[in-house]
Amino acid sequence: MAGHPRHATRSPSLSSHLPAQARGGCDPSHGSHLLHGADPFRDAADAGLERFNALPPEVAHSALLHCCGSRRWAHRVAAHRPYPDFGALLAAADEASYDLSQADLSEALACEFPPELEHGASYAALLALDAAHAEYERTYRHAFVICLDGTTPEEQADQLLAAIRRRMELDVDEERAICADELRRVAQVRLADLTDWLTSADGVSAAEFGLFAPVG
Repeated sequence: MAGHPRHATRSPSLSSHLPAQARGGCDPSHGSHLLHGADPFRDAADAGLERFNALPPEVAHSALLHCCGSRRWAHRVAAHRPYPDFGALLAAADEASYDLSQADLSEALACEFPPELEHGASYAALLALDAAHAEYERTYRHAFVICLDGTTPEEQADQLLAAIRRRMELDVDEERAICADELRRVAQVRLADLTDWLTSADGVSAAEFGLFAPVG
């Protein structure tokens, strides 16, 4: 019997990469609300940011590699601490993302992988996505990267498949430019997840984040 296809969709939130004992009761949906500045989460975001600012340099760098696999990106974002607010953190992350060299981008892309779809996609859709991802990876030599934050589970499969097919028509340079921007957006969501998780974390060591265990 053929194996079940990969349930590939958006790049996962940071919480899905944290050690099991560290994840605790973290709700990954909080990240989306934080990005939009929703008032109910502002105090929590500030508390998480304070803890992020206070992390030892090697721990902050390791944590940031879970948000973007470029070591230079992680170093820049960690080095600019402390951040006065979450918007300043996102702005610094964006600046570092826009300044990625081609080598930095390749390093970050090598750390990405297609994660699991949320429940609801049909078996036929999963087969089509599996084939589309395989064709994409043969063509571009890295995983397909897209930020589908805010997309409902019911919409994910169709939107993802359409995006892969549309971007398969692009040349390598055009696709790398799109990937760079999608990585920037994905990093924002993961930073929101990180500060969200740090609101309830009693402490974290470099070993818990991994010395270099980014998103892939």
